Amino acid sequence: MFQSRKLALVAGLAALTLGLTACGGGDDAEAAADICPGGKVRFGIEPYEDPATLIPIYEELGKALEEKLDCPVELSVADSYVAEILAMKNEQLEIGQFGPLGYVFAHEQAGAIPVVSFAAEDGSLSSYTGGLWVPKGSEITDIEGLAGHTLALSEPGSTSGDAVPRKALIDAGVDGEVTVDYAGGHTEALLALTHGKVEAAEINSQTLAAAEAEGMFDPADFVQIWESEPIANDPITVAPHTSEEFRAAVQEALLNLDPETVAPIGEYLDFTPGENPMVEVDEKTYQPVVDLAETLGLTEDDL
Repeated sequence: MFQSRKLALVAGLAALTLGLTACGGGDDAEAAADICPGGKVRFGIEPYEDPATLIPIYEELGKALEEKLDCPVELSVADSYVAEILAMKNEQLEIGQFGPLGYVFAHEQAGAIPVVSFAAEDGSLSSYTGGLWVPKGSEITDIEGLAGHTLALSEPGSTSGDAVPRKALIDAGVDGEVTVDYAGGHTEALLALTHGKVEAAEINSQTLAAAEAEGMFDPADFVQIWESEPIANDPITVAPHTSEEFRAAVQEALLNLDPETVAPIGEYLDFTPGENPMVEVDEKTYQPVVDLAETLGLTEDDL
């Protein structure tokens, strides 16, 4: 059995600075300072994969943003969901990509302002789904059948890896009858299932796509017994301590990215970018996740 993971309440970050040049000049120094606060832009990314994986796939996005803002961009992967929220709250980030549930508390605790998310090939907001899987031939054939069995979830604070499947267990009337183990991440939950350490596991569509591409998972050997409703993909937010000019510039820059810039991220977040790889979002976009958190009585302490 896995030991539940206690997420650190520190904002340690694994960082990579993409630009070394000074903030762009121009005749209006004050306007330039608004777009390049403190001489650089700090962009935090939620830890939905290992930093060694995430930093390379975000490099192109960081470089493109750097060029459009004429300001160095420092990418960082937070140690935990809480660490990223604290970093923005403590004015250590100007931009942050949060998971949907992480965003709920980032907005509440740090004032995070959603500006864009990732678009599907047709230009609409992309989404993903949560799922529960068992080995082929298992006696468990539906979510009700999980009673009396072990289930690997991702980690506290995950939308599809914790909150959504937990709500599904409640709705199915088996909450409290399933032995839930937090594996420490989406990939770790998948591996717990494939290595036979649990009888079922959450595997969302994003993790499934990445694991199939890397040859880590063969769906033919497993059965999905439950799938969630679509979940709006991760918002990219700006911090409340930034200027309106900065927020507008970041939104415009991200909305005008080339599809090739976003494509590597799409392989991990389960979307294929089209001609317009980003789409504008706001607080209303993530209201269903706010409602979910309220239904489950979640607070930042649950991250």
